Amino acid sequence: MSHLINRRDLDFLLHEWLDVATLCERPRFAGHDRETFDAVVEAAHTLAVEQFAAHAAKLDANEPTFDGERVNIIPEVKAALDAYVDGGFMGAAFDEADGGLQLPYTISQSVAALFTAANIGTAGYPFLTGAAANLLRVVGSPEQQTRYMQPMIAGRFFGTMCLSEPQAGSSLGDIRTRAIPNEDGTYRLRGNKMWISGGEHDLSENIVHLVLARIEGAPAGTKGISLFIVPKYRVNDDGSLGERNGVRLAGINHKMGYRGTVNTVLNFGDEDDCFGEIVGEPNTGLAGMFHMMNEARISVGMGASVLGYSGYLHALDYARERPQGRHPGSKPTDTPVPIIEHADVRRMLLAQKAYVEGGLALCLYCATLVDQQETAEDETERNRLGLLLDILTPIAKAWPSEYGLEANKLAIQVLGGYGYTREYPVERLYRDNRLNPIHEGTNGIQALDLLGRKVTMRDGAALSLLLREIGATAEDAAEFDELHEYARSLAEAIDTVADTTQALRQQATDAESYLANANEYLEMLGHVVIAWTWLRQALVAVRAKPAGDADRDFYWGKLQATRYFFRWELPTIDHRAHLLAAVDDTCLGMWPDWF
Repeated sequence: MSHLINRRDLDFLLHEWLDVATLCERPRFAGHDRETFDAVVEAAHTLAVEQFAAHAAKLDANEPTFDGERVNIIPEVKAALDAYVDGGFMGAAFDEADGGLQLPYTISQSVAALFTAANIGTAGYPFLTGAAANLLRVVGSPEQQTRYMQPMIAGRFFGTMCLSEPQAGSSLGDIRTRAIPNEDGTYRLRGNKMWISGGEHDLSENIVHLVLARIEGAPAGTKGISLFIVPKYRVNDDGSLGERNGVRLAGINHKMGYRGTVNTVLNFGDEDDCFGEIVGEPNTGLAGMFHMMNEARISVGMGASVLGYSGYLHALDYARERPQGRHPGSKPTDTPVPIIEHADVRRMLLAQKAYVEGGLALCLYCATLVDQQETAEDETERNRLGLLLDILTPIAKAWPSEYGLEANKLAIQVLGGYGYTREYPVERLYRDNRLNPIHEGTNGIQALDLLGRKVTMRDGAALSLLLREIGATAEDAAEFDELHEYARSLAEAIDTVADTTQALRQQATDAESYLANANEYLEMLGHVVIAWTWLRQALVAVRAKPAGDADRDFYWGKLQATRYFFRWELPTIDHRAHLLAAVDDTCLGMWPDWF
């Protein structure tokens, strides 16, 4: 077994739980079957191990540098990305007509998870490109799709997202980059962008920047933001590259993790004219960008889960092989036992298993909702799936980002002093994962989105639907003696969420007090959702017919992880519910001058 992911677990989630092969009954995926899906995942796993994981430590130790003329990146990155492109993975989920494989998003996310676990530094380049191409698929013109999207799917061009600025960060309404109209319908851009991953390199023929900017005279705030395509090299009508555009590297940011993905400060129009093409209509740029960001947030949660998963597998192997200490009551002369024999080590491993397998399950479930919504023929069903996605997306981004990182922390602890050294990869995985609670909207922003928008929209329709779905699982599980305890606990948790939400909405006197403890709300609902995913997995496990001892152990492991989450984690929602229902003002009432 590799240290990327437990393939038995991935197969369990895809086929025994989600039954992704049923997607092949839909016209869009009719050309595929389970054998196709398995072959793609296996090919990705092999490439991830051989080409990506093999240089992960070297890339972390030799991050990209800028010599004043070009960005220098170790050659293994280019070789791995060329193999990735040759394997067709760049276009996994895109239409065959555009050069893609037209696979379900669920499968493309499973593939992405493997490359993330292997080497997020190298994997960052194609993932950003896929996200940028997907945005153009949704909101780009046919000409822009031909000129920019298709070369990105082919791996000739790479892409970026240029949102943040030095003075604005996540507050996109405060961006200052300006767009000045030209007579030919193009625009000249002037401004600066910060934290732009993949912003400058020689890994592809061209780099397509998707840039948020404000057209001169546009309204203030987010309503005045437009979206532009700004290529490193301008692209001629025949698809060939033209002259260099006026976007220049101002500097490289040096990060705690994700060191292999060059992270840049970019200047637009400082030295030469910087030309851009508007995407969609003026002042609709943020809406267009969110087409990319919602799926990107699921991807962030998936990445956080598998970085935690890889750390868990490293810790598990170490615990099985490392002899140290003896059982309580043993003699000093007795042979030391593997540390997995110690209860506290098993506690840390079980917590990791519960966090990472639960987070992975949630993100894959959300991916299937994307596939089902995009291919559903009935509008009512599309709306239902959209509601579930709306309320689950901030949880799918934030909960794994928090608890996948917690799993990495526990992995270091299992290895002890060795875990704190660079001799083992768990410290690197922790550093890489630390970015996930920050980017694509910090976890705090996700909490505000969840409580401030998703819970209240359409008079609470999304939350009501989610709680009904969770309740149906509790009813199913109540029929099994092995799961009756968990079914009852989940039903009580549903009532806790409903009662707390109602009390909060009634007692909060203004928006500030209502949202003051939004993070606790996300933690509360997130724990209930993860408990739900575990109970759904447990239902599959109790119904399974194991093929042998290994299979039996696998299912017992699922049931024990379910037991852990329901007994150790789910009860923590009660304290959060109390704080929320009381509209506790401890944090809100701490005046800045008191710090």
